[in-house]
Amino acid sequence: MLFRYLKYVFVLSVLSLWFSVCQPSTSSRPSAAEQELNVIADSYVVLVLALGEHDKAYVDAYYGDPTLLQKVKEDTLSLDTIVSSATRLAFEADAVNTDSSPNMLVLRKKFLATQLRAVAARASMVNGHKFSFDEESKAIYDTVAPHHDEQHFRDVLLRLDQLLPGTGPLQQRFKTFRDQFIIPIGKLDAVFSAAIEEARERTKNYLTLADNEGFTVEYVTGKVWSAYNWYKGNNYSLIQVNTEFPIYIDRAVDLAVHEGYPGHHVFNSLLESRLYRQRGWVEYSVYPLYSPQSLIAEGSANYGIHVVFSRQQRIDYERDVLFALAGLDTTHAELYYQVQDLMEQLGYATNWIARQYLDGQISRAQALEKLQTYLLNTPEKAQQRLKFIETNRSYVINYNWGQELVRRYISSCLTETDDQERRIQHWQVFTGLLSSPLLPSALAAGCSVAK
Repeated sequence: MLFRYLKYVFVLSVLSLWFSVCQPSTSSRPSAAEQELNVIADSYVVLVLALGEHDKAYVDAYYGDPTLLQKVKEDTLSLDTIVSSATRLAFEADAVNTDSSPNMLVLRKKFLATQLRAVAARASMVNGHKFSFDEESKAIYDTVAPHHDEQHFRDVLLRLDQLLPGTGPLQQRFKTFRDQFIIPIGKLDAVFSAAIEEARERTKNYLTLADNEGFTVEYVTGKVWSAYNWYKGNNYSLIQVNTEFPIYIDRAVDLAVHEGYPGHHVFNSLLESRLYRQRGWVEYSVYPLYSPQSLIAEGSANYGIHVVFSRQQRIDYERDVLFALAGLDTTHAELYYQVQDLMEQLGYATNWIARQYLDGQISRAQALEKLQTYLLNTPEKAQQRLKFIETNRSYVINYNWGQELVRRYISSCLTETDDQERRIQHWQVFTGLLSSPLLPSALAAGCSVAK
């Protein structure tokens, strides 16, 4: 066992030295602190790729040198070695002296140390270790989502009950009302394509996109998610949309922004171009799904809707353009958006139910019942959502709590009161967030952490 361990350490060292020579060059000689972090980052990439050999969903994107990936595949590290190596490297990152370094390097040091601890935590889970829901989210996503009691959700449901027309059970009235706003499958591509192009054009007004950026859209079924962005590197994404369940008119803008502009597609493109290619920070050649990076990714993708559109702009665009493309009646559009506002307030029920279920406080049947009661899911949709929870566990906090952390951070950075100047500043702060090594805990600390 000792010989095997030493062999793995030797492999890590050789790959680290090889990668430090082959990584993209920077314009000036790196400081001592940056050189130390570069070596740690090289090993970090190896560990992420190695964990991906045990956990097939773990590496969400890799656009570094394929030779390194092949080397890792040929001599895969054990889970125990990944845990011990990631833990040791996190302490080494902590020890790097960045007292006189630029703030970006200080943030990079914290990012590497925290991501490495998340690697160790995820490897431990794959190896059989059990965390509570909150322990897991803290270890992997660098934050714990707030707790809400049952009465919070009952109060929102009561307001929905008073708002929705008709008589009978709330869940049935909700479904009947909402079904008026389903995008016909034959018109989905036209509606989604229009929403993506609108989001892209609005993004281009404030953010320079790469000349070669682009994406392909595919429509799929049989997934636990509603849509997914598979970033391929070189500013290109594959966006898949799950058509197994009805897609409502508001989801066109949601998905166009979240998966595309300025969501995952733009986020990954900026990380690749600004941090990996320009700065030579090799840790940004790989994206581990179960890591603090995902809270930033999902939170910013959800919040991006508020950057691209004001609430009224979004309502006007959907009602005047997308409703027409989908062939939907706009008579009850205003009520629809009031209902959607309340549904957003029910979003934290997913965390509440997931926490209870994964911590063993409720059974699977009870979890399905709660998803139908408190999120007004159909039985089929509740099954899909619970499968997502079972597959991704505490990842669910990244959408709602992630969005809230991004919102608070950006709000703390805004100073302009003039509407036009404030919008420009809004985009500047948001773009800075997308292209910096900020962590969820840093977002909670407010804007001063980035200065």
